[in-house]
Amino acid sequence: MKKLVSIFAIIIAIALVVFGLFGTEKKQDYIRIHVRANSNLEIDQNIKYRIKDEIVSYLIPSIAQCKTRKDFVACINANMLGIENVANKILKENNFEYLAKVKFCQENFPTRSYDGVVLESGVYDAIIVELGSAKGDNWWCVVYPPLCFVSNRTQDVMYKSRILEILKSIFN
Repeated sequence: MKKLVSIFAIIIAIALVVFGLFGTEKKQDYIRIHVRANSNLEIDQNIKYRIKDEIVSYLIPSIAQCKTRKDFVACINANMLGIENVANKILKENNFEYLAKVKFCQENFPTRSYDGVVLESGVYDAIIVELGSAKGDNWWCVVYPPLCFVSNRTQDVMYKSRILEILKSIFN
């Protein structure tokens, strides 16, 4: 009977550790990107998507070289002016009178889902691209791990599964 209780206690302890680790995915592990349109007018929404595409294209070569979150943060910090320049170039080419502002900061976000990944509400590191007054709907994605940088593209960027890494460390 003692052996059965001990086995049961071990199973419960393992389950608590595993489920505790799965349930506490650190918000700090993710970095989001938000491109906030000037307004909800169709013209402002359209330019937001064009700027988003150009920013993603601009960042892919640099991000593909990043191996860790620390590398990624350094890459973003090194490319802040470049991101802003990309956005402002497109705005200028399309005769918009407003400019873009880019910042890397922590912001509070509501719960969102992207390609099957649910990000709970909370404070996240984020690249914020504000177009003009930034009062319109935004486009957002997860840039670390690089979820929005790998779909429909063949780039040298790899996404690691935190859950798989945890399981491997428990069972190895």
